[in-house]
Amino acid sequence: MIPVGFEYSRPDTVDAALALLAEHGEDATILAGGHSLLPVMKLRLAAPEMVIDIGRLAELNYIRVDGDEVAIGGVTRYRDLVISDVLAAECPLLPAVARTVGDPQVRHRGTLGGSLAHGDPASDLPAAVLALGGTVVLRSPRGTRSVPITEFYTGVFSSVKEPDELVVEVRVPRTGTAGWAYEKFTRRSNDWAIVAVAVVDGRVGLVNMGSTPLRASATEAALAEGKSVEEAAALADVGTEPPADNAGTPEYRRHLVKVLTKRALTTAAGISAPGA
Repeated sequence: MIPVGFEYSRPDTVDAALALLAEHGEDATILAGGHSLLPVMKLRLAAPEMVIDIGRLAELNYIRVDGDEVAIGGVTRYRDLVISDVLAAECPLLPAVARTVGDPQVRHRGTLGGSLAHGDPASDLPAAVLALGGTVVLRSPRGTRSVPITEFYTGVFSSVKEPDELVVEVRVPRTGTAGWAYEKFTRRSNDWAIVAVAVVDGRVGLVNMGSTPLRASATEAALAEGKSVEEAAALADVGTEPPADNAGTPEYRRHLVKVLTKRALTTAAGISAPGA
């Protein structure tokens, strides 16, 4: 299908983009990589009157160490995460997860901020940032605020981000040599995950196990109490509401998340799995 007609603007600065958001309000939408927005516009599930393209804003494209964290600009592309020497040394989970997203075309266009703002529970990177205990930095004409990723999502494709706010930065801890792993189960390599699990430093992020990206809190609590990997992994589905679709039933996903969590925890702990 063809999208409904709309105005298009490509501002040169963040301030100019924010001014357009303030002017057009809920009639405007942000375009970064476009892989989430354009399909829903073609299906006419979204019909913005103004599309604001921030994909080429250099001031939002960076990866740098800032104290105990790595700061990543909102329009930093997946490919930049994959090849970043900073992330390879300071936060290796993130480039490893980004490497599994889509195909080269998707990775060269998709942006970290766009993925987090879209809030698809089947997306890889929100779960990774959840496992890292990251923070989303939002900016509007009213100022800047930082929201822990654990408080960011409110429902299906929804978050605390206001219509006049941009995701300008994502901050993640410098995990260094802490154990990490990402287990993703798909039918084909480019598919959305049926289920995936991100693990780092005792935190566990889940993909496609509810209406929002979420953490396996029961598993994390079990690990903190000194329970074994097997005992902790058996709790991975507690508090989740996995969907039913052509890829699997909720029961199938509940079984799968336990298997993948055990694998990820085993890898993160540096334990060789039986038969590996």
